[in-house]
Amino acid sequence: MKKDLISILDLSETELNELIAEAGRLKEQRRRNQSHKVLEGKNLAMIFEKSSTRTRISFEVGMNELGGNALFLNAEDLQIGRGEEIRDTARVTSRYVSGVMIRAYRHETITDFARYSSVPVINGLSDREHPCQILADILTIKEHRGYTRGVKVAWVGDGDNVCNSFILASAITGMEVVVASPAGYLPPEDIVSEARARGGGVQIVSEPKEAVMEADVVVTDTWVSMGDEAEREARLKAFRGFSVTAELMDHAADDAIFMHCLPAHRGEEVTDEVIESSQSVVFDEAENRLHAQKALLVRLLGGEG
Repeated sequence: MKKDLISILDLSETELNELIAEAGRLKEQRRRNQSHKVLEGKNLAMIFEKSSTRTRISFEVGMNELGGNALFLNAEDLQIGRGEEIRDTARVTSRYVSGVMIRAYRHETITDFARYSSVPVINGLSDREHPCQILADILTIKEHRGYTRGVKVAWVGDGDNVCNSFILASAITGMEVVVASPAGYLPPEDIVSEARARGGGVQIVSEPKEAVMEADVVVTDTWVSMGDEAEREARLKAFRGFSVTAELMDHAADDAIFMHCLPAHRGEEVTDEVIESSQSVVFDEAENRLHAQKALLVRLLGGEG
């Protein structure tokens, strides 16, 4: 029976730990220039409604290094850009390829595609969740902290899709997630409720300093994402005081790390001083998109590691 990754909660704690361990193994094999072409003959369709740097490069390079092939498909180049129903595109596409990754504006686009696809579907980003990013973030936290259980993660800024994935991931990692967002930009109540119902540790506060106090990990994201450009001025005004600065980082644990999924708008959600500091692991985090997604592809597309 095929398995999708639409939400980080599609993985159990055991599956997540196995996947992160596999990502580490694949990362080491790559460092040693050891061949690991376990997906020969496999093809991944990559459908992009929203453009990307890290998602496209990491999935395309990942499939290539695993011995498979990745097809870049802009939505406007497909019939879904001209009104073909998602269920028809899903049925056709899944007869050609071994798996599908979709980066979409609406979460429902991905869930609808997965419902009618006969091959695994991966959520490469939606307005609700970004499970591929959180996999890379968990790998990064484990590399720098050694564990996740009991780690305090402070999220400062927009309660967006990456924030949602951190909140949900608390239920299977044991991380304590504290979110500081301004009114009107809080994470959805159903996301918080679901995480808590599954045993996740989640707090919502209004002041960045309260969230960051003694935090092991401080995370933020851009305030103006793709599709939000019309709200730019309103968002910049609402998020005033939510920048991650060196002064704010001083309230975190002495050995705290700073994370950002990128792209960063330096001078807005984070200062240049912080992102270039020794506490910043943003480029380790970006690299880990490749390794975490390779492990995911091996798991979902049926390769033998």
